[in-house]
Amino acid sequence: MGVPRFYIDSNDDDFHLRDEEGQEFPNLAAARDAAMMMLPDMAREKLPDGDQRVFCVNVRDERGATRYTATLSLVGEWKQTE
Repeated sequence: MGVPRFYIDSNDDDFHLRDEEGQEFPNLAAARDAAMMMLPDMAREKLPDGDQRVFCVNVRDERGATRYTATLSLVGEWKQTE
């Protein structure tokens, strides 16, 4: 059995990107780590573009089953000063 291939899809509330190529990772935990590292980069690319946004990544296996999902939520709120 070879190295498993995982697909990392991303969504930033405006744009959904389905990974059609995938990447080989030694295991699901390594694919999860790669997906988690994508979230801050996604946030940096979109900000500042409003005070609320949700960033999401999904890891799919070779059969297309979603094996892991992570979400990063940004909620900004203006405060009144006196």
